[in-house]
Amino acid sequence: MAKPKHLAWLNSIAGELATATLIRLDETLPWYRQMPPARRAAVGSVAQAGITSFINWYENPQAQPWVAADVFGNAPRELLRSISLQETLQLIQVVVEMVEEAVVRDHPDLQSAILKYSRDMAFSAADVYAKAAEARGLWDARLEALVVDSIVSGERSQEISSRVAALGWQADGEVAVLLGGTPVIDDSDAVRKIARKLGADVLIGIQGRRQVIVIGLIEHDSNASDKMQAIATGLEGYFSGGPLVLGPTVLSVSDASRSANAALSAFSVAGVVSRMARPTQADQLLPERALAGDPTAKNLILETLYTPLADTQTDLLQTLKTYLDLGSSLEATSKELFVHANTVRYRLKKIEELIGADPTDPRTAFLLQIAIVLGSINDSESGLRR
Repeated sequence: MAKPKHLAWLNSIAGELATATLIRLDETLPWYRQMPPARRAAVGSVAQAGITSFINWYENPQAQPWVAADVFGNAPRELLRSISLQETLQLIQVVVEMVEEAVVRDHPDLQSAILKYSRDMAFSAADVYAKAAEARGLWDARLEALVVDSIVSGERSQEISSRVAALGWQADGEVAVLLGGTPVIDDSDAVRKIARKLGADVLIGIQGRRQVIVIGLIEHDSNASDKMQAIATGLEGYFSGGPLVLGPTVLSVSDASRSANAALSAFSVAGVVSRMARPTQADQLLPERALAGDPTAKNLILETLYTPLADTQTDLLQTLKTYLDLGSSLEATSKELFVHANTVRYRLKKIEELIGADPTDPRTAFLLQIAIVLGSINDSESGLRR
């Protein structure tokens, strides 16, 4: 039970004690001295509130709300922006020491009350910071989901860069989007840990039955595509069964929507491809994507396969058409074109060198058939190469 004589005396010295406490803060805490005046004032007001709160607490220790509301309720946001939990505890220590020096000297019987109050105030500080960390975690999760949604929806802007910076995005290198089924158990912490070990940062988004992971290399890499494939392979176990698609590598997170669009397009047609690897690159499904109406896939096929062949001054395109039409038969092609079989082999080799893919491979042959059809339609519509 608080003693009236003690309360009257404590109230009489509160102003003097608050002033002395601010002087002690300046003398003993370097971080406090280095603060701008506005932040010093905010922190100082918390220290003064601690003294006033002790008096109120001593009068009625059972009152609710107690220490946290009294001390940290004045300027919690400013406090949390200005100083860390460790510095807050240092602040509490100075306040308690000043109260002890001023009070216990004249009233030793108040020491136990001071000790209990200092304990309560330390727990209060920890509680405030814990709640702030929880709120920040929830805000970060919402912001991360918003960023992933923006990337998947096709947004390409500097806003994405600023948003990921707010999330503490550490990647400064190439970026790619990995897309697959949502796992039964969410273990995003393990995903982030693996990514860090492999030199990358990630953004994770759950969108219904699919999980999207935006992978960003910490530093630029001359073999970025190979490294992305290795990282995607390392994360394969954190997706559910079914297709797992890695979008093409782009230069930065502001361009990540291009990788996401390709991954989404490939993911939508992946079910029709048998024996597909996990993960598989979106560009390995170019023919299916083009047939499904993906304009990006169509243009990429034309640019990388059809146009180089059509623009050559040789018989490569005609040889390829004949070879594919005749079931990839060397003998039938040579007879149709009235050339030796070795000439057909030579031209097929030149085609491989030109496009970087072997036309005798069944999968490549299928892709080239799609390329020839698309190219012929494009030439007819544009009036080229008639």
